Amino acid sequence: MAERIFVIGSNSFTGASFVDFLLGQGREVFGTSRSPEAARCFLPYCWISQRPAGAAFRFGQFDLNHDLVAMTDAIRDFQPAYVVNFAAQSMVAESWLHPEHWYQTNVVANVKLHEQLRKLPFLKKYVHVSTPEVYGSCSGNVTESQPFNPSTPYAASRAACDLHLLTFFKQYRFPVTFTRAANVYGAGQQLYRIIPRTIFFIKTGRRLQLHGGGHSVRSFIHARDVAEGTLRVAEQAPAGECYHFSTGLYLSIRELVERICSRMGVQFSEVVEVVGDRPGKDAAYLLDSTKARQTLGWADQVSLDQGVDETIAWVENQLAELKQQPADYQHKP
Repeated sequence: MAERIFVIGSNSFTGASFVDFLLGQGREVFGTSRSPEAARCFLPYCWISQRPAGAAFRFGQFDLNHDLVAMTDAIRDFQPAYVVNFAAQSMVAESWLHPEHWYQTNVVANVKLHEQLRKLPFLKKYVHVSTPEVYGSCSGNVTESQPFNPSTPYAASRAACDLHLLTFFKQYRFPVTFTRAANVYGAGQQLYRIIPRTIFFIKTGRRLQLHGGGHSVRSFIHARDVAEGTLRVAEQAPAGECYHFSTGLYLSIRELVERICSRMGVQFSEVVEVVGDRPGKDAAYLLDSTKARQTLGWADQVSLDQGVDETIAWVENQLAELKQQPADYQHKP
């Protein structure tokens, strides 16, 4: 029988996509979030009515900052072999406004969680979903050994938690592994992210603000590819290791938006308004994913055009419901 998996942050886009992938593999999953389950249009695991035998999902609402005892009790009752943590205060620009909220959730609450997890005898692996933001702006391909050089409160808070976890690995042999992915996207992503936002604004006749002209360079990777890699890390990776997930395609935000406009048959100039850049925004993340490819047998499968087309179809099919959802980030302390 497949081993159980506990997913912290199952309302997040990558978390919900990971749950969907696991259920498709016939897994038994327990998901948690600080909020009630999100609207159905943002939960890919709700879109398929029939799953393989053994697939089962249950949800519990737990806030890392307030419900740690209840969450750890749920983990003890469920007894998962793997805990995967997607939960974080994750917005970069907004972290300048209330940095203490980012440190409270991303560092303090996580440290308390890890102190409980390290005492669980049934836990085989804890996968901590980190971010390439910890590296700061880089030139050339970035491997997992790149020194940390965070440039925002968000990035600094994530780097601090990663370093804390390394101390637990060294002192207690805590079975932690880390993942850092390029910009994840796909159907079901929140509307404040660049790919669904561009599509949604085109469909609703709104102007898209392009910060700094969109010159930052990124790689965009589909959520299914990240989910598959995350499961490989949980089941195969040695403790203490970190893995990057990225494609070989790098393009600027402007080029990405132009690509979406072309696929939707609209003019870039009619859709976009160029505005000032955000403070501390890093110019490029060129993640080297050789390690995951060579040691885990992972490879990205979904091309950017295929993934964008899927996301366009999702926006079109869910447009009525999406119009009822907030298009901008809603901060919760």
